[in-house]
Amino acid sequence: MTRRKLLDRLLKVTSAASMGVVVAALAAILWTIISKGAKSLNWSLITQVPKGDFYTGGGGGIANAILGSIYLGIGATLLALAIGLPTVLYLRTYADRSRFASVVRGLLDVLWGVPSIVFGAFGFTLMIYLGMRASLLAGIITVAMFELPIMIRAMDLVMRMVPHELDEVSYGLGATRCETAIKVIARQAIPGIVTGALLAFGRGIGDAASVLFTAGFTDRIPESLTQPAATLPLAIFFQMGTPFKEVQDRAYGAALVLVMIVLVTSVASRVLSARLGRYVV
Repeated sequence: MTRRKLLDRLLKVTSAASMGVVVAALAAILWTIISKGAKSLNWSLITQVPKGDFYTGGGGGIANAILGSIYLGIGATLLALAIGLPTVLYLRTYADRSRFASVVRGLLDVLWGVPSIVFGAFGFTLMIYLGMRASLLAGIITVAMFELPIMIRAMDLVMRMVPHELDEVSYGLGATRCETAIKVIARQAIPGIVTGALLAFGRGIGDAASVLFTAGFTDRIPESLTQPAATLPLAIFFQMGTPFKEVQDRAYGAALVLVMIVLVTSVASRVLSARLGRYVV
């Protein structure tokens, strides 16, 4: 056997083994959550808020955490999209190959790797500086900062794949750079924009550290942006910290709900990208 064939076979075996480890780890995590969470998952757990003795094994549910997570995730994603999309369009249209764009992309990569607890600490500092209290609004702002690098880099990678010849054709027809960015580049990158937004939503809704000090926690469903909001990650954390087995089982039920939300988001991202991609020329 030649050296090239030996290296090829070695790479094949190593890749297959690595894939097997990843699949086995994922299967173990899902099996643990499903096996322990399915038995405690019921209609009352999803639709009711915690009662007074909930954390000692009493009645109630996690509806406050489910709705709080959804409110926070949607609000943060919309805020991040409102900031991130113009940023990406500027990088692609006005500064695509400049040194400034390279520096910005490098900084975004660094921010992508920053632990979420750092964003939480910064959000807490900003909240104190602005005189705010722990609330849904403070959590949205913090999670939006956490989502921004993820969303921008995901959309930027897609927009950079749009051929520059389309820009030249648009300019040749008399369009301005702004019109080209919105009507040509953004249209071609719609599947990537949707994927980036849903990817950021999935990351934001499942993070606990970034909202630990900013969103607060409450057994009620928030009725305004100034009220504190519970989230599923924190609900899981608090329930797992109790010595009562029934409450710990509910934590696995909450984890199963969170996994289902992230799974639905991931599937929706793929389906929407495929359908929207049909209308891209």
